[in-house]
Amino acid sequence: MFDRVLQRLQAQADAHGDLDWDLHFVDATVMRAHQHAGPAPSGGEGTVEGAGEAPGRSPGGFSTKLHLRVEGGGKPIAAVLTAGERHAQFALDALMDKGAVLRPGRGRPRLRPRRAAGDRGYSSPPARRRLKQRRIEPMIPTRKDQPRQPDFDKAAYRERNKVERLINRLSSSSASANRRSLPAASSSNPPRMILRRVSRLRTSRAARASICCSRFRT
Repeated sequence: MFDRVLQRLQAQADAHGDLDWDLHFVDATVMRAHQHAGPAPSGGEGTVEGAGEAPGRSPGGFSTKLHLRVEGGGKPIAAVLTAGERHAQFALDALMDKGAVLRPGRGRPRLRPRRAAGDRGYSSPPARRRLKQRRIEPMIPTRKDQPRQPDFDKAAYRERNKVERLINRLSSSSASANRRSLPAASSSNPPRMILRRVSRLRTSRAARASICCSRFRT
């Protein structure tokens, strides 16, 4: 249900011209599980598609990593869960292949932006190659041990703070920040995690829908 709600909101925002397909931002954040949470069952580690509970081992204990793709205005497009020790690049393919937005009428769904910006954690030849294979121009700064990019758009890269601000808003939700429980049918669903904070604000369905729509369009 939460997948459908998010898709409907995205389609409405795109129909009103509120989604920016020129530049998208990607980032990841680690959510530490409760101290009594257990690891995933044998062979049941969370995949890039978010199946399973996705807790993994990291230096800070059991944790889950939430990967996000955000459009140019700061609205969520796609979310993927992996184990907390997974590198950010591990879910890059899934992030860019998810989040298709339906268009009014018979047009093909919109999926890929013209450019994608990420921090230096995404700076590697394989990550850049995977983006270019999807006809997406990478906006990723180089590390000190890599050749510099003289034509790098610094002004556009500074807008990447929008995905960090979305992560901060999600972190204000105790359910996503603390991961007190890890049921496969609830917390492992990234769209539900995104919408959970909105659903707690009101009890009626009409109120939840109106609040969610208004916040999505701002």
